[in-house]
Amino acid sequence: MTRSRFRSVSSGLLAAPLALALAACSGGTEAGETTAAAGEPIAEIAAPEGQTWSETVSQTEGGGYLMGNPEAPLKLVEYGSLTCSHCADFAEASAEGLRQMVDSGRVSFEMRNFVRDPIDLTAAQLTRCGAPESYFALTDQVFAYQPQMFEQVQSAGEGAFSSAVEQPPERRGVAIAQMAGLIDFFAARGVSADQARQCLSNAEAASQLAQQAQDQGEQFNITGTPTFFLNGSKLDINTWNEVKARLENAGAR
Repeated sequence: MTRSRFRSVSSGLLAAPLALALAACSGGTEAGETTAAAGEPIAEIAAPEGQTWSETVSQTEGGGYLMGNPEAPLKLVEYGSLTCSHCADFAEASAEGLRQMVDSGRVSFEMRNFVRDPIDLTAAQLTRCGAPESYFALTDQVFAYQPQMFEQVQSAGEGAFSSAVEQPPERRGVAIAQMAGLIDFFAARGVSADQARQCLSNAEAASQLAQQAQDQGEQFNITGTPTFFLNGSKLDINTWNEVKARLENAGAR
């Protein structure tokens, strides 16, 4: 990454005022008729002995985290934001059903953080602080904490938000995390305060995560979150009922 690209990504993320950082993301699509199951059902694929696919997590070349069978015939990818309320809705609605599909070995699920603002970037860094196996649990818990996180930031006010994002890169993430209550939140979930501060002081990792979102947004024309891809094809839907129907139609049943 060139220094000029680092500046362009950082300035774009950090220019967002508090109101924009807490703004809603793209809305869910209208519920409509779902396509009847048409593809042949795919046989279950057993996980290695003593393992379950939903507990099998690895990092991907695309910068995300993949849950499930790496060779699953159906590969679902989500571009999601931790400050997106519709992404939180999807996470809650899909929690049980998606993991059942993943455990069948037919479906893998990859989450790629599409960071939209400084709070999102900070939270995304913290979900990546622990072992890969902790990533999805931490991500789901951040989604559940979203209302309280927003309340913390709003209570701090525009001045505190601006002061935090104007900190030098190596101190910026810590300042934002403290303002949003994320240091204590993650400490209660196995990421110690010292570990969190160490992760957040890695300005290079933050810039890479932001650059990834910018590059993939341009490459794949991602204009809102959540955005889904199934076996490389962009879906025009973003609610769990619709995604579930699409997976079932493709053979996940």
